Amino acid sequence: MGQMEGKVALITGAARGMGEEHVRQFLDEGARVVFGDVLDEKGQALAAELGPDTYFVHHDVTSEDDWRGVVDSAISLFGKVDILVNNAGINKFATIAEQDPNEFRRILDVNLFGYWLGIRTVAPKMSDGGAIVNISSIEGYAGAAGLAAYAASKFGIRGLTKVAARELGPRNIRVNSVHPGGIVTPMNTEIAPDLDPDVPFVPTLPIARWGRPVEVSRAVIFLASDDASYCSGTEMLVDGGLLTGPGY
Repeated sequence: MGQMEGKVALITGAARGMGEEHVRQFLDEGARVVFGDVLDEKGQALAAELGPDTYFVHHDVTSEDDWRGVVDSAISLFGKVDILVNNAGINKFATIAEQDPNEFRRILDVNLFGYWLGIRTVAPKMSDGGAIVNISSIEGYAGAAGLAAYAASKFGIRGLTKVAARELGPRNIRVNSVHPGGIVTPMNTEIAPDLDPDVPFVPTLPIARWGRPVEVSRAVIFLASDDASYCSGTEMLVDGGLLTGPGY
């Protein structure tokens, strides 16, 4: 039996990249998975490939109606929701002086408001003893030039996670966050088209390579599983040691 046997998971932003890997790993561990994205063609193709224990639904995480629809789909198809993985996210490099205000707001809407809306919608329908895993970033610990909106959203996820852990603790619903470093995903390769996963990411890293989506998914699986039954409000780094120090 897998760690997710008998569980029903809802995963956002999961038509490709890290979210897709989350779906695959949850399925391999025995879960049934409802996943959403705005990339309908990719999401439908993934669901067709993975079979009847998965279901794809169009999902804009900034839409209250879409959130209600995703939860209703999970309950009608599989009878319950045990796990929420807030994974959807967008990014855009721009300095504070150059970034369009609407772009800044859009990044916060998807990356932070979407998570808040997900917790607000899913938690009342979630099984007691369930788990919520919020995907933040190393940018939730340290900023980088050109990433003001992204860093603001990821720092915000840390605070949201801790508040939700306090509020949902009486129902034994655990809420934790995962903080990936440099991971080879479509979002990152769109920003850095020349990215080569076989070339060291930062030579001074303790683990001097880019991370793989599956390495993040394993951390998510752990925090969503009963093995993490006494973990709530915690933050798990999956960054190859990037935040250990300055590297000199």
